[in-house]
Amino acid sequence: MGKEAPVGITSSVPSEITVGTETQRGFINGNVYHSAEYGEIHYSSYIPESYDGTKPYALFITLPGYEGLYFQGVGANMVEDFGVEAIKYNSEMIVLSTQLNDWGEASANQAIALTEYFINHYSIDKSKVYLHGYSGGGETGSLVMGMRPELYTAFLMTSSQWDGDLEVLAKAKTPVYLATGESDSYYGSQPLKNAYNKLRGIYESQGLTETEIDRILVLDVKDQAYFTERGYTDQHGGGMAFAHDETIMNWLFKNDST
Repeated sequence: MGKEAPVGITSSVPSEITVGTETQRGFINGNVYHSAEYGEIHYSSYIPESYDGTKPYALFITLPGYEGLYFQGVGANMVEDFGVEAIKYNSEMIVLSTQLNDWGEASANQAIALTEYFINHYSIDKSKVYLHGYSGGGETGSLVMGMRPELYTAFLMTSSQWDGDLEVLAKAKTPVYLATGESDSYYGSQPLKNAYNKLRGIYESQGLTETEIDRILVLDVKDQAYFTERGYTDQHGGGMAFAHDETIMNWLFKNDST
């Protein structure tokens, strides 16, 4: 079981944090960061028992889709596997799964505020701050990348569409992996293909080589066989399978400056 208080940073839970009382899949549900600027930010948390604040830990934030939003109920976000699977890739990593209110700018601001709070109040290795978004959470994540991409080491977007400012992202050159089904039942694959092509064009205009671009930008479009083999008939719901794809998850967590 993880713990919530930033041990080694403060002796007790800060007043701006309300710690949840329920646990699920190793996470504490129902935590609230009371942001003076952005209101109540709800999230689930996994903080390794080994964390004591004396050593910088990695930070991974996953932004679930519609079914994980706050109005769906505390802990509804934990039906997704991305946070749980992430634990397997780094034993020295704090993992947060948000429960925001929508997939727009307000939620993007909350995701940024939560990231900054943990960076400022926990011992976090700033070269290992990872973001993920699935479906509507991916849309939110793309807005984050169009606002504060420099906060993050890498961004994984799954089964979604790009809504954020690609020009802002291109200035920061934060690595991005776009994964979706060829015939995603909600978005289709064309929105991510369009975003990929536009961002690639921006990087080319900056003078980056193909190798340099391939290092920071990946488009991964899966056919139906990929999902069928993993027990999914619907490609959008099948986006959950990406959490169990070691190639994809390893790409995310190996994108650091070390």
